[in-house]
Parts: sequence; C-alpha cells; structure tokens
Amino acid sequence: MQSTETPLLTSLRSPRVIAARKLARRNQRSKERRFLAEGPQAVREAVAYGRPAGSDQHVVVEVYVTPEAAERHAEIVAAAEDAGLPVLTATDEVIAEICDTVTPQGIVALCRFLDTPFEEVLKARPQLVAVLAHVRDPGNAGTVLRTADAAGADAVILTDASVDPYNPKAVRASVGSLFHLPFAVGVPVEEAVARLREAGVRVLAADGAGDRDLDQELDEGTLGAPGAWVFGNEAWGLPEETRALADEVVRVPIHGHAESLNLATAAAVCLYASARAQRSPGGCRAKG
Repeated sequence: MQSTETPLLTSLRSPRVIAARKLARRNQRSKERRFLAEGPQAVREAVAYGRPAGSDQHVVVEVYVTPEAAERHAEIVAAAEDAGLPVLTATDEVIAEICDTVTPQGIVALCRFLDTPFEEVLKARPQLVAVLAHVRDPGNAGTVLRTADAAGADAVILTDASVDPYNPKAVRASVGSLFHLPFAVGVPVEEAVARLREAGVRVLAADGAGDRDLDQELDEGTLGAPGAWVFGNEAWGLPEETRALADEVVRVPIHGHAESLNLATAAAVCLYASARAQRSPGGCRAKG
C-alpha cells in the first residue's frame, strides 16, 4: 500500500492519470467496467461499501488525494488504508485533470462497476422500485437514485434507453447513494414492467396526463401494496406505448399555477407517497 506522506502523482502524462481521465467517456467506462467517484461523501461511501456480493475484490481500486485533502478528510484516508486500499497522493493539477468538476474537492476514488443483475433485484422481492425509462439527464438520474435511497426504495432500474448511472454528473448527484441500494442497468422497459408485475409488484407510470391522480391513490389505499414507479424523459415524459404497459397512469396534482414539476421533484413526491402508505397500517411494510 502506498503512503500518503509524499506526493506520488505529479505528471499529467502519467499512464495512471491518463487512464483515469479516459473514464469520462462512457465507452471507456463500459470497456473497463470502472468509474470515478469524486468528493469526500462519494469516496467515504465507496470505501464503506466493501466488496460486491459474489466478488473477492473491493469496489474501490484506489484512492487519489491531495495532501491538503488528506489532512481534511483523514478519517476517509484511514478507512481506505485500513481496508488495504492503495491511497495515492497527487498534486492539485493532477486531481483537476482526473476529475470532471470545475472545482474538485481534492479526493477521488477509482471504482469497479457495482450494478446488480435484474434477476437478483427480482429475487429479493422488492416492494418499492423506481424505474427510469428514457431518462437522459445524468443529474436527474443521480438525484432520483438519491431520492429512492432516502425513501427506502429497494432498487432502481435504469432501462436501456436511459443515461449511464456511472456518468460523473450522475455519480455526483447521487451523493453516495449509488453505493447504498441495488440498481440494474440496460433493462428494456417492456421487460422491466412485465417481470415486476410477475413478481407481484403493481406498476404505476408517473405522467402529467394520467387518468388518476396521486391523491386518489392515497385516499383509496392502493399505494400500500408493493409498487414500482416508472419515470420518463425530462422533456417529453413517457411515450404512449410505455404508459400502456403500466397498471395505472398517475399524475401528481398541481394545486397552484405551476405548469408542471420537474422529474426529480415528481419522483420525490411519488416515492415518498408510496413509502408512507407502505408503512401505514395495512401497508406491505407495516409492522405488527
């Protein structure tokens, strides 16, 4: 294991730095099945994650940190070293070259992919799932991951038409939640919906043109059952063929004069409504 006492990475032409920088491209991430997690919260959660199920390798390959950040985040560096992970110090210029942000926070982890096969998600009998269909904005995808984590969802499914969750902006927007809950990638939306329904999960499409509204679902108590919410593209929502796959198409009621809610906000409202209903008396997560 490398010491953090002396800077090791000083050259922007170092093969290690060049290789890390290439991970900004999706095809390179997919080829190597590696990505970068920037900032102290993401690195902290990555180090704490440990080894993916069925793997003998830690999800973190190595950590890069400036001397100043190593002092500021000494507990993260210590946890990484205790886990036997290489911790390499680097200059501010090297960290800036590696990172996607304009003002890096001085610490970044090189990580292995950790997505879960869709079959494994289904085997776990999920009760609350977010399905991202045709979601193209990485910031929105990462925010929905974070929201699903906060709402206690069991998994997130990113369909084959959605953005890469390992995109640097998506990883940052998840604020570490990428390491908290299972997520599957590249699943055709038709397969995702069909298999979830076979598993006893009621599928709701969130759409502003829905025939039912969220208040009706709450009043009638239907959200207490295992459920999955399908969220669509930021600009044009869900296509008709996707809406037709769902058990119900549900809109979030607009009580004021706003034209609509953005994707991440609508997802938060819907997921928390289900989370509350599932934990209420008679809900699938109710205790006792």
